Amino acid sequence: MTSLATGFPSGPSDLSGTRLAAPIRQLHHFAWRAKDAEETRHFYEDILGLPLYHIIQSDYVPSTGEYCPYTHFFFRLQDGSSIAFFDLGNDEAALPSPNTPLWVNHISFRVDSVADLEATKTRLQANGIDVIGVTDHHIFQSIYFFDPNGVRLELTAQQANESVMNEESKTAHARLAEWTARKKQWRKDRAAGKAGSALKPQHNDRPEVAARAMARP
Repeated sequence: MTSLATGFPSGPSDLSGTRLAAPIRQLHHFAWRAKDAEETRHFYEDILGLPLYHIIQSDYVPSTGEYCPYTHFFFRLQDGSSIAFFDLGNDEAALPSPNTPLWVNHISFRVDSVADLEATKTRLQANGIDVIGVTDHHIFQSIYFFDPNGVRLELTAQQANESVMNEESKTAHARLAEWTARKKQWRKDRAAGKAGSALKPQHNDRPEVAARAMARP
C-alpha cells in the first residue's frame, strides 16, 4: 500500500512522519580485489574451510555500466553471509592505503572458542602463514593474519556475555560525544597552529599494552 501524501510505501514512521530505515538484518557480503582466484580459493576453502558458494562473471559492471571483465566469487559463512572477491584477470592485487597502517583495515570472523583460535593458528602456521596472537582484548580474544591479497583477517572468540556487552553499550554514545567535542577543539587548535600531532583519546582502555611497550628494551 502506498501513501498518497508521500508516494512511498506505507510502513512504520517516526514522530515527524518520516519513514523509518529498513531493518538491516546481517552482513550480506564484503568484497575485495583478488590477485588470483584459485590462490584465493585455496586459502579460504582449503585452509580456512569456507566453501566456494557462488560465481558471477561478466564483461560489464552492472552498477556503473563500465567495461571491466571480472570473475566475482563468494565464500559462505555459517550464518549465510559471505566474503567475496573480484579477479579482474590481470594478476594485480589491490594496493594498500598509503596513509593507513596495515593493521587498521581488517575483517573479523567469529569462532566459538579460544581453543578454536589455537587450532586455527596451528593450521595456518603449518601452511606457512604468519599469525599474531592469541591477543587478549578483554571482551574477546583474537588471532590476526593476512590472506594472499593483503587483506588483514581476524578470528575472534567472544569472552564477554550479552549482559556485559549491553552494559558496555550504555556508555558508547556519551564516550563518542566526548571524543567528538575534543576533536572539534583539536581541529580549531590545528588551524591555529597549536596542535602538532594526532588527537589522543580521552581514556585508555588498555593501559597494560602501553606498559608492556614502555618496558621493551
